[in-house]
Amino acid sequence: MTETVNIEIYADNLGVTQAIATQLAELVTAGTIILLEGNLGSGKTTFMQAFGSALGISTTITSPTFTLIDEYTEGRLPLYHIDLYRLEPSQVPSLHLEEYWRGRDFPLGVVAIEWASKLLNIPPNHLKINLSVPMRSSYKQSPNFELAPDKDEELLVDLPEERLIQLIAQGSSHVEMLRQYKN
Repeated sequence: MTETVNIEIYADNLGVTQAIATQLAELVTAGTIILLEGNLGSGKTTFMQAFGSALGISTTITSPTFTLIDEYTEGRLPLYHIDLYRLEPSQVPSLHLEEYWRGRDFPLGVVAIEWASKLLNIPPNHLKINLSVPMRSSYKQSPNFELAPDKDEELLVDLPEERLIQLIAQGSSHVEMLRQYKN
């Protein structure tokens, strides 16, 4: 059985979310795979913006909803930011995402995949980050709330600052990284 470590953190403001992303960016090594999950507006792209900044990426990180894959190579490690929102699971294999974590065709770096639940084959070693808005949030969300699919998360206003962040490491290198995380 693969070793797993699970940490849950309540972030009551945007600064806490950014601090979590920053600390994780300081701990990652080449070959880290991050699987991001959360509803639209839960903060996946906001998380990645702070993460990328902590890696030394000065380019503005936006959601790759339309481009599918954005590559940032200027930081401490290359960051491959992938968004599977617009794809059906059966379409994902045609992207050949495993090339990003094999380190042959692309320099080994950090692969961050939004909407990772659409992957047909989950890499066995990864850090999964679940972002959700807690029920006690002051954010008023109707039961039928759904954002228009053409909206980028970072362009939306009046979204909650508080969220529950669950970090789940699977595989020895990712587990060791999460053990170094100071909550």
